[in-house]
Amino acid sequence: MVRPSDPNRFAQALFGGLPRRYDLLGKLLSLGQDRRWRREAVEHIVPAAPARALDVATGTAGVALSLVGRTDAHVTGIDLTEPMVRQGLHNVAAAGAARRVCLSVGRAEQLPFPDDTFDALTFTYLLRYVADPAQTIRELARVVKPGGPMASLEFHVPPNLFWRAWWRLYTRVVLPVAGLLTGGPEWWAVGRFLGPSISEHYRRYPLEWTVDAWREAGLNDVGTRVMSLGGGMVIWGTKASA
Repeated sequence: MVRPSDPNRFAQALFGGLPRRYDLLGKLLSLGQDRRWRREAVEHIVPAAPARALDVATGTAGVALSLVGRTDAHVTGIDLTEPMVRQGLHNVAAAGAARRVCLSVGRAEQLPFPDDTFDALTFTYLLRYVADPAQTIRELARVVKPGGPMASLEFHVPPNLFWRAWWRLYTRVVLPVAGLLTGGPEWWAVGRFLGPSISEHYRRYPLEWTVDAWREAGLNDVGTRVMSLGGGMVIWGTKASA
C-alpha cells in the first residue's frame, strides 16, 4: 500500500481494486445511509436548476446520476481513479444517462476547466485524499459561476460521546471484518483505513475549520447538516456574486 504522505497515489491504490462491488458494499458498510446522504447533498443543488454541473470525486457516478434524476443538468464527473471511472461509465450506460453524463479521469486539485464554467458543483469523500484541503476547496470554487451552489458529502465523527463510542467500535472492528467477509482483502484494507482516517482528518481539520475554508474560498451562506447520529456530514454554500 502506498503511504498516505502522497494522498493521490494512496487513493488510487486504495480504490483501484474496488469498483466492481463498490456500490453494493458501500450500501452495506454504511448501513444503508449512503443514498440518503447523497440525496441530501443534491437537494442543495436542485433549486438552482443548473444547466451544467460538475461532480468531483465522482467514483462510480452515484451523485452524478442523482443530479440527473433531480435536475435537467448535463453532468461532468471527474475522478482520480481510472477503474472507478470505468465502473461509473457502466453505471451511467445502465441508467440510460449517457447523453447527459460525461466522466473522465482527473485531479480535484487541478481541474481542467476555465473559471466560472459550471452552474453547480458537488464533491464526495474528497478532502481526506488531498494534500491541501483549503487549496482544493478554492480550486473547486474557481470553476463555479458566481451565484452557483456547491455541496459536499463526507463521513463525520459523531459529536455525542455515546454514539462516538459505538462508531469507533463499528469502524475499527465491525467494518474491517464485514469488508473482508463480503468484499475480500481489498475491502479489508479499506475497512482498516476508513475509521482512523476520518478521526485523523477531523483532528487536523475540524468542521469549523472546513466551514471557514469554504468562506475563504468565496462561498456564502455556508450550511452544514450532521446526519445519521453523526456518521455523515453534508456542507453547502453559494459562490459569491461578482
